[in-house]
Amino acid sequence: MQTGQLTEYPAKILIAFGEAINGNEMIFDWLLKNGYSELAALAKAIRGSDEAFQWLMKNGYPQFAALDMAIVNDKKAYEWLEKYKFHLLIVIADASRGEKKAIRWLAVHDLQIFIRLARIIKNFTDNQKFDYHKLHF
Repeated sequence: MQTGQLTEYPAKILIAFGEAINGNEMIFDWLLKNGYSELAALAKAIRGSDEAFQWLMKNGYPQFAALDMAIVNDKKAYEWLEKYKFHLLIVIADASRGEKKAIRWLAVHDLQIFIRLARIIKNFTDNQKFDYHKLHF
């Protein structure tokens, strides 16, 4: 398995990650203080934090920074994820934008937790007015 994949985390941690994406600061703090700072940073990056995006880049999680950018359909991020074979992250990015093919793929591969996360991300992004000042990947 490619290191740095979301499949490496237990389901309860991924559920907590989803709650952090939803803005639950208590869960965000728990992730931060209990060895999941990369998921806390990814949640904040998805919510628009450039500081969290930069933290991911500087601390060895460029695949999560690329996922954040792929969620908003950044082509260079997609190319980077493809080049380094982070195929699941590409599917998650696509599912997070509501692409039915990606959601079906996750369902067929029994990855329901990622369908749940994609829905959380889509719900958040659909209800935001983005300021595209994030650095491009």
